[in-house]
Amino acid sequence: MSGPSRMMPSGVTGRGMMLLVLAALGLVIAPFVADRYLVSVLTTVLWFAYVGQAWNVMMGFSGLLSLGHALYVGLGAYVSAALFVHFGIGPWAGMVLAMLVAVVAGCVIGFLGFRFGVKGVHFALLTIAFAEVARIGFDHITWVGGSGGFFLPVEAGASDPLNLRGSPVLFYYVALALVVGALFLSRALLHSRLGYQWLAVREEPDAAEASGVDLFRARMTAVAVSSALTALGGVFQAFYFNNLFPEQVFSMGRSIEIILPAIVGGIGTLVGPILGAFILTPLGEALTFLIEAGGLDLPGLKQLFYGAALVVIVVFRPEGVWPWLARRLGLVRQPGEGA
Repeated sequence: MSGPSRMMPSGVTGRGMMLLVLAALGLVIAPFVADRYLVSVLTTVLWFAYVGQAWNVMMGFSGLLSLGHALYVGLGAYVSAALFVHFGIGPWAGMVLAMLVAVVAGCVIGFLGFRFGVKGVHFALLTIAFAEVARIGFDHITWVGGSGGFFLPVEAGASDPLNLRGSPVLFYYVALALVVGALFLSRALLHSRLGYQWLAVREEPDAAEASGVDLFRARMTAVAVSSALTALGGVFQAFYFNNLFPEQVFSMGRSIEIILPAIVGGIGTLVGPILGAFILTPLGEALTFLIEAGGLDLPGLKQLFYGAALVVIVVFRPEGVWPWLARRLGLVRQPGEGA
């Protein structure tokens, strides 16, 4: 697996800014020119771009490898869905408690890992273990459906944005808002004092600690921020699909799908997770379409494709696609370059 990108651009060039503006405009007007299927694909792309950004806070900014981020998606989804179904609490209010529950879970994992010196791949295994425990546990919690699934009520033709009830276009713009919000938040964090501490901890933890950085606090903050953001993605997933199954929501496969956009696009970069999602998800959807159109029964082929894509990126573009693309097209200024 490739490490965080060391490319630290000093700013976006005029060409880069123009491309960003055009991309933003294209995404804003997309629902007006795209059919229902394409809108659903774009919504899926944006969702993976968002959760990829959330995961990037841990791995990309602070160097903490998590392979169990499906845990936070699942907790956010189940908490918000349960509040809505059993108590009539809407998702905009329920997401607060959902994020809080995910933060508590993340902090428990972080405390166990950081206090007992669990690092690297062993910390990643710890995150997997908690996600698996949650999957097995929710399989037996009948209050939220257990293994039989938990279903949110849906009224045909209903339009209620306050309860995230509406057309696919509504969810598309919510997903777009999440991506834009996460992008600006990530940029603010990366250029804050906390962000510089994260980078120091990621690159040289011993030197960072010697210079006065509280490693435990910095890492716990990264876990808390990442888990909260990911849980918000879980809230969206619950109300978008209206059904939850522990085997799917907490699965290891879902965790892998969450981290792939950042790996492909560029770990530690702001645009990388977004670009990675726009590369991987449409290709995966196209592969699924071709399989179904050909009447083939090839279970696991999509996962095989993702694995092959990961191998190609690690071998040929270990920093990810975005750093290479940005340099080739002159989209960012490197340190020392003039405005």
